[in-house]
Formats: sequence, C-alpha cells, structure tokens
Amino acid sequence: MAYTQPQPHPRFSVLSSSSLSSLEHLSPIGSSTRFSLPSAPSINTASVPKPGQRPNIYDRNLNKTRAAEVSASAFAFLFSEMVQYTHKRVSGINDLERRLNTLGYRVGMRVLELMSWRAEGSAKAPKREIRFLPALMNIHTHVWRAVFGKPADAIEKSVQNPDEYMIIDNDPPITRHISVPRDMSSLSCSSFTAGIVEAVLDGLGFPARVTAHNTPTDQYPGRTTILIKLEQSVLDREEAMKP
Repeated sequence: MAYTQPQPHPRFSVLSSSSLSSLEHLSPIGSSTRFSLPSAPSINTASVPKPGQRPNIYDRNLNKTRAAEVSASAFAFLFSEMVQYTHKRVSGINDLERRLNTLGYRVGMRVLELMSWRAEGSAKAPKREIRFLPALMNIHTHVWRAVFGKPADAIEKSVQNPDEYMIIDNDPPITRHISVPRDMSSLSCSSFTAGIVEAVLDGLGFPARVTAHNTPTDQYPGRTTILIKLEQSVLDREEAMKP
C-alpha cells in the first residue's frame, strides 16, 4: 500500500510543498554547509553637522546659551497666536484665562528645571531656598530675567491678608503688543505669566494659587499685578521655622 503524506489544512498552511523541500535541502541537519544572514550596517547616532550647516539646537550647551536672547517680534507673534488659538476654543473670559494659566504652568516647569540644572552645574555648593521670601525674590529677579529679559518692578505684601503677596510688572513684555477688545476689557493675558509663577512655586515646595490682574495707572497703562495666595501649609511651615 502506497504511503501518502497528510496535507496541512489550507487555513494553517504557511509553506508550500516546494518550499518544504527547499527547506529540507538547506537544513543544517541534512547539510554541513554553514550559512549566515548578512550583518546589518552599524548606525552612528551622533549627529555630525556638515560643513557650513548650523548645529542642531539639541546639541547646544545649555550653559553657553544662558545669555542668548529671543527676537521680541517672534516672541510677540507666537504669544499672539497662542491667545487667538485659545480664544476660539473657550466660552468666556474665565475659561480663556484658565487655559492661558495652564499653558504658562507647562512653561514654568521647564524654566525651573533649566535654571536648577544650570545652578547645580555652575555652583560648587548649590543652594535650595527653603524660606518663602528668598524664593519669591528669586522669582522676581532671576526667573523674570530668564523669561522676559528683565526683573519685575516690585514685590508687595497684602496688609489685610497675610497669605497674599504680589509681584508688580509695570510693562509686561508679553502683553505689550496685545490689543484687548472693549467687551473683554477684564481679560488679563498675563495669566500665562501667572501660570509660570505657580509652576515655579509648586516646584520649589510653596504651593499657591496665582492669578493675574490688570492694575493700570496713568504712567503705566499696561501695569499688571501677579497675585500669589499661599496655602495654609506654607504659612504654618514659615511660622515653625522662625528663629
């Protein structure tokens, strides 16, 4: 009786009979011929700029770009586009300010990370502020200069509420070229700046609610107040650390 080899089911068949025979021919059991797959070419991940080509921004040394400046017109154009994009997707002024605050918070986290990295790399004994007033002075001076190219104009403390502090900017650079419609006169585009301040305070361990308010004067029509309302835990810690 002739022996017939069972055929695989067509749904599970992957190789044809001719392919099986060729595999038997190439099998290392049936042949002593040694064979190998061609080796993949090596990939060099280091980016080498071509002659005359500007280096990639990710290859720059973060310490050497500390004094680098950004075009004011490009900064104003980008921020204007952010406000217009957000304005088309909100239902009111409060919602618009909240979204600008959220965008600023994301920027503030990265600003704090970059400034901390630079401080640890340049200082022999980097210092982390554990008291609120020195941290607020650092925001008023160093953070403002890193983001806007100049320090803020003043710091004030509320007389009525001990948990409220204010940073005053007489001429905010981000709102210098923003024209607010009359029906939205209460809008403060500096909510973006308030988000930056809130992120830095949260990262330093001083949780607070930060908002922006228009406080124009005859001399400074674009004057803005960044209101910081600290959480009770920060006040309790400050009271416990008093000498």
